Amino acid sequence: MAESELLDPENTAPAREEGEQFDEENRLKPEFVREVRDALAEKDESAAYELVEPLHPADIADLLELLAPEERRALASAITDLMTVEVVAELNDYVRDDMVEALPAAAVAIIAEQLDTDDAVQLIEDLDDADQQAILAELDPEDRAAIESALAYEDETAGRLMQRELVAVPEHLTVGDLIDYMRDNEDLPTEFWEVFVVDHRMRPVGTCQLSWILRSPRHIPLTDVMKRDQTLIPVDMDQEEVALRFQKYALISAAVVDESGRLVGQMTVDDVVHIIQEEAGEDALLMSGAGEGDINEPIRDAYSARVRWLIANLGTALIASLIIAAFGSAIEKLVALAVLMPIVASIGGNAGTQTMAVTVRAIATNQLTQSNTARILWRETRVALLNGATVAALIGIATGLIFTPQLGMVICAAVVINIVTAGLAGVLVPVVFERLDQDPAVASSVFVTMITDSMGFFAFLGLAVAAGLAG
Repeated sequence: MAESELLDPENTAPAREEGEQFDEENRLKPEFVREVRDALAEKDESAAYELVEPLHPADIADLLELLAPEERRALASAITDLMTVEVVAELNDYVRDDMVEALPAAAVAIIAEQLDTDDAVQLIEDLDDADQQAILAELDPEDRAAIESALAYEDETAGRLMQRELVAVPEHLTVGDLIDYMRDNEDLPTEFWEVFVVDHRMRPVGTCQLSWILRSPRHIPLTDVMKRDQTLIPVDMDQEEVALRFQKYALISAAVVDESGRLVGQMTVDDVVHIIQEEAGEDALLMSGAGEGDINEPIRDAYSARVRWLIANLGTALIASLIIAAFGSAIEKLVALAVLMPIVASIGGNAGTQTMAVTVRAIATNQLTQSNTARILWRETRVALLNGATVAALIGIATGLIFTPQLGMVICAAVVINIVTAGLAGVLVPVVFERLDQDPAVASSVFVTMITDSMGFFAFLGLAVAAGLAG
């Protein structure tokens, strides 16, 4: 198929007539998706086109993600002029890679040239080296140099994610000079919120918001209206730290500088929103050991990401089983122990998960550091004591009424011990992983669960034996 049939770089897709309405209620509902699938199954491309044509590019991307791989290729063939760069930019990573690999290198190059540098890098960064080189060879020298420069930086750093498209002007200009420059220059970015003012060495010395420029007289020097205090982002800064700076200082955009302090790009708030969403989802999935958790992820990748933590969980579960086995004779003598001990472990596990979630988030947002670890640990211990006392009183009274008062006292003490242990583990395990330069969200849940289960069984059964209930 010709490249012109696959892509519409000029975005010449037919527009809806003014006043024409699209049924928003049915968009991407199961019935709508089924109609598209039926049209593709019957090889009725015109019917598929009519169904998809009114959709927003983001909705077309969502529709492609809902379809099976062979259906995606069939739909892309049916809606040739609707497959714009906006659609490709909105696709899920795995779906986009699948679509990109199915296209010839020249066609992918056409897409990349229409995108901002950061989006173009995201489009090809996960491809094989051979595919990357084939696509880069089709780009014009300027775009190729920008993308190769971005690919040289580590993944998930500002250098990899930044936009090269920005507006930078020398500090000797006046407001009028800047306005004339922006009006006469056709190569400026399509969207920008502020102008970076640089010295003769290309080092940023200030920023001017567009609103200030439009409201200032033409003869005023830029140095009189620019904001000198600015947040600079090093090219090697991790994306999480970039997001924290944007959040902390309420930034719309920020200059990215290299090792010598020269302006090389910018980060914008729309990029940071994607980073925050990605990091939040990633941490939640890592805490469960689910890997990337993408439903479009290849089965082999999903399997390898999940199975290793299930095996680790099996190993830690054996520890709790050994503790139970050590008290086997006591359980045989008092069946109530077997009935109640899962309650102690379950309550401790939930308490540990609560504390761990708070701790991982605090580490991710830089609220928990070495300077306040002891204070946070003491805080969570006090919370655990209050929670433990409350829950223990309830379970202790219920157990005393159903079984014996002595057993009620035992489970009461065991619950307090386990919830306090859970609070300590929920803080210390993620902190230890963070100190070892490991992601605290990855394996914390496995070890916290092991600690709370083991301590719950040991405390409850051990106290029961010490109290002579199973003697």
